[in-house]
Amino acid sequence: MKITGLRSFMTRDINRPRVLVAIDTDEGITGWGECYNHGPDRALPALLEYLYLQVEGEDPTRIERLVLKLLQQSRFPPGALGLAAISAIDHALWDISAKALNVPVYRLLGGHVRDRVRVYLGVYAENAPAAVRDRCLDMQERYGLTAFKLSPFRVDIHASPWGKVLKSTTDWVAALVDLCPDFEFAFDAHAKLFEPWQAVQLGNALAPFHPLFYEEPMRPENIEAWGRLKAQLQVPLATGESLYSRFEFTRLLECAGVDIIQPDICAVGGLLEMRKIAAIAEAHYVTVAPHNPMGPLATAINLHFSAAQPNFKILEYRLPYKAAYGGDDEAAGDHDTYVSDPYLPVDGHLQLRPDRPGWGVEIDEDYLKTDRYVHWQRKLPVRPDGSYGYC
Repeated sequence: MKITGLRSFMTRDINRPRVLVAIDTDEGITGWGECYNHGPDRALPALLEYLYLQVEGEDPTRIERLVLKLLQQSRFPPGALGLAAISAIDHALWDISAKALNVPVYRLLGGHVRDRVRVYLGVYAENAPAAVRDRCLDMQERYGLTAFKLSPFRVDIHASPWGKVLKSTTDWVAALVDLCPDFEFAFDAHAKLFEPWQAVQLGNALAPFHPLFYEEPMRPENIEAWGRLKAQLQVPLATGESLYSRFEFTRLLECAGVDIIQPDICAVGGLLEMRKIAAIAEAHYVTVAPHNPMGPLATAINLHFSAAQPNFKILEYRLPYKAAYGGDDEAAGDHDTYVSDPYLPVDGHLQLRPDRPGWGVEIDEDYLKTDRYVHWQRKLPVRPDGSYGYC
């Protein structure tokens, strides 16, 4: 079997842009993958076209060899855009390899160690504790979800005294936990804190409420600072969505800077690199909760990784289309999506599809042929003095 073509698609999932990749073969098998939607998103198709020249005519089942070629072909290690593109190519190669054998991808990873994969949902739009409770109860009733992620910040952290920031957080979380005793909550500080002492104080302010985890309170660049941070915390510390390779994660783990790693399978270079990162974490007694704010194809790819990974903890999940949100949710956008049969939670878990080869989903190519791209960019906080904050 030989690779004969690569097609990329600029599309959308609800209100976010997505970049999908199809790799075609001379045996009529097509594999699918998803890039992380780094800005500038429109740079990715040109980059993918260049990378295709490195794999054209190759055997798609030699995944390790081809990924190594893509990594080594660059004079310097690829950055965010390069790894996002390589990730999607890696996904497509796994999809092809599994389809050629008529098995799910997780069967190629040593088989599934669990029968289903627990997920959690981000709940950010609601502000009042009662509104969060109502949203969570709705998700529990429809999908059995019992784990959710929220922002810990209830006031402007740049315009408010730090003591007020902490008090507003603790008062709000106390009210929420009192209303929702049967749910687990994680708190994502989204790298907004620059000073480590603030990250320590905020995390320990959450400790009495036993969070599922405390995510990325500060910037990722100074890895050794994470070791000092974790040593002072009384909550599980999670990070890793902004790290890219097993070498960066090795540094983080060696300095004991994390309890739960959060690599992104669409950003680190794909499933192959994700498995290597997770194995190193397992040797450090650290669990994996994949970063996955992505579309329904990325969720399918993460499901196969999570099913086969012994030290998996929980998967971030995003409801894929309007019908899953409810008909009156305008923010959900289009009711359809590029995956015709997305994985939806049952009893708070995604179920495996052992009778479906590859990723176990069907891509709607007619959807991809229409121009649905939507521009999205990160919103930067502005401090009272006019400077930009971190995020």
